[in-house]
Amino acid sequence: MYQITDDCISCGICVDECPVSCISEGDSIYVIDQEQCIECGSCEAACPNDAIIEN
Repeated sequence: MYQITDDCISCGICVDECPVSCISEGDSIYVIDQEQCIECGSCEAACPNDAIIEN
């Protein structure tokens, strides 16, 4: 499972890379809907701030 950490700068690049649209804007950072995520890793590879980690 992937998780977006507090290092997120809310740039939104990960949203465009997600093939199943499971990333949305949260209160202060983007969040991944764990039930929709297919664990492809596209978001992690696209994040310019290394704010997405695999748990």
